[in-house]
Amino acid sequence: MEQNSEPRQDRVQLCQRCESRPASVHMSTVVNGEKFDRFLCEDCARQEGAYHFMLVPQFTIQHVLGGLIGATPTGQRRQAVVDKTCSVCGYSYQQFAETGRLGCDHCYEAFHEELEPLVKRLHGSVEHHGKVPKRGGQDILQQRTLEELRSKMRDAIAREAFEEAAKWRDEIRALEQQHASGGSNHGAL
Repeated sequence: MEQNSEPRQDRVQLCQRCESRPASVHMSTVVNGEKFDRFLCEDCARQEGAYHFMLVPQFTIQHVLGGLIGATPTGQRRQAVVDKTCSVCGYSYQQFAETGRLGCDHCYEAFHEELEPLVKRLHGSVEHHGKVPKRGGQDILQQRTLEELRSKMRDAIAREAFEEAAKWRDEIRALEQQHASGGSNHGAL
């Protein structure tokens, strides 16, 4: 009968710092392409400052939004934004800033000017481009490709790179002709 020389899996891993309490935090760092793992107890992880943000139960999406919302204008403009309310539910922008939640669907219109830059900062865009179904999504993919090509063409024109813009124009025409003829050769792009 062979003896297994590997350590038993049911043994408790001790903290590598204090070597007295069970390790409950696994920290991995990569330095110059080499990975280092450390196993610490909560106390040692907290003392090293590497675990503080995970231990605070008050860290919520409202705190993240509050930090982003805090970058509103100053002075009179700031006071006007803080005092702004939804005409339907009466919810104030100040309440939104504190809770990270809106009162009703009409709040999106009431606070449109303030929400647009916030959404842009969070998502990088104010347009939603969700997933496209694998079956039946060819038209959507083709429309997105056309939009992207048109954007590249406009950018090239703005930079006065007219040869590049002509290349994008030709690709747009080819894709539009392909679409008009009912073809779906997406590999060409």
